[in-house]
Amino acid sequence: MAACRLSPTCRAGCLLVSQAVTKVDTAREARQGKISLMRALRVLVIVAGLTAACAPKPVPVPVVSAARYPEFTAPEVPASLAGTRAAESYGRGWQLFQAGDLNIAEHEFSAALQAAPAFYPAETSLGDVELARKDPKSALAHFDRALEQQKADVPALIGRGQALVALGREPDALTAFEAALAVDPSLGDVRRRVEVLRFRGLEQALARARQAARAGKLAEAIAVYTSAIASSPDSAVLYRELAAVERQNGDVDRALDHCRKAIALDASDARSVVHIGEILEGRGDFAGAERAYADALAIESSAAVEAKLDALRARVELARLPEEYRAIEHAPQITRADLAALIGVRLAPLLEGTRRRDAELITDVRTHWAAAWIMAVVRAGVMEAFANHAFQPRTLVRRVDLAQAASRLLARIAAADPGRARSWESARMKFSDLSAGHLAYPAASIAVAAGVMTLGPEASFQPTRPISGEEAAAAIARIESLAGPLASGKTKPAR
Repeated sequence: MAACRLSPTCRAGCLLVSQAVTKVDTAREARQGKISLMRALRVLVIVAGLTAACAPKPVPVPVVSAARYPEFTAPEVPASLAGTRAAESYGRGWQLFQAGDLNIAEHEFSAALQAAPAFYPAETSLGDVELARKDPKSALAHFDRALEQQKADVPALIGRGQALVALGREPDALTAFEAALAVDPSLGDVRRRVEVLRFRGLEQALARARQAARAGKLAEAIAVYTSAIASSPDSAVLYRELAAVERQNGDVDRALDHCRKAIALDASDARSVVHIGEILEGRGDFAGAERAYADALAIESSAAVEAKLDALRARVELARLPEEYRAIEHAPQITRADLAALIGVRLAPLLEGTRRRDAELITDVRTHWAAAWIMAVVRAGVMEAFANHAFQPRTLVRRVDLAQAASRLLARIAAADPGRARSWESARMKFSDLSAGHLAYPAASIAVAAGVMTLGPEASFQPTRPISGEEAAAAIARIESLAGPLASGKTKPAR
């Protein structure tokens, strides 16, 4: 009897029928030498009837009105396997899967693989069944087997990515999703998954790198940033933060390159521009640093960057000044020329508005390094020449001399803002060594009341004590602070 796909019970029934017919006909065969045509037909009819009765009936396929698992897409059947028994089982399995009958769907997909082991869509579908069962580990094995058959199977790549995400292996999941996009760039949902995973991976890398940097593990932080850049090469944040760690590690050349890369990726990255300014300033490239700070301010206003720019410009101006001026602050005693230079450089706007003719008659400063500033303070009436038209630039400055110059500068501030000046103008300070009737008392009282000068031991003023460069610079700085916009030239002093 020919082999057939019958159940064991049906096959046994067919065998008994066949044997009975054979016994009945054996004697006649011996006599006639051949099987009666009529008897043969009868056997065939009986066997055919039993076969029809016992053959397995196809699993009824439900009509699916709404997919139970719309997130899964049916893999396409290869043209070489279309219309085969495997394809039929696969088609039934997919409908059963979307109807929510996972067990019978799994049976049909397995039957497809038994009929055709190379039928990789069924392997992919078995992976989808396991994902639906929340078993990503088993699903991953099916997707891997499908991809062994067909590396570019998009549903298998997507399924593999989903399984890996569920297993917490996000970097590997990102690789799977990116491979799917490489095959089919139109997959919008997969592209969004890739963006989310990249962002999440970037956040995790940043957290690790920042933690390493805070712990002083600079080499480790640099390695993490470098690895993160390899997977996210378009992130300006990564380049900027890597540059900061490299600066901390002493590698300013690479830091500068990475800051510039960050700006190339994000033209609005003001922080990287500021980093460039700081690096250039540290190298002594003041012009380049000034341009960088100005560029950063053009992108985004910042009081801190404005302060950096002002300090840099002051540093540049100081570098241009004579060496004698740069030595003033460290001098144990200063001269009248030194004080005139300090006032002329730091408080130039306060000197504007008054021009006294007697300044032109000074005879002993024309070749002096501070001549221009001496002429400016004399014209403004802040310091005076002596009766013989000599300024005596080398004469040491006493505390009373500084108080006199300070009170005149404070008077110019008071003229522009009378309200602020009432407290120091109305004050009557008491000094143990300077009476209220002394000629220098008014200037000393105003200078101390305004906080420009300080008292000595036992409330003494010490009018004749020579002034050091540090004291003079501190006094001029306090006047500059009191002057505010006047000292910067943004507001003109009263004439």
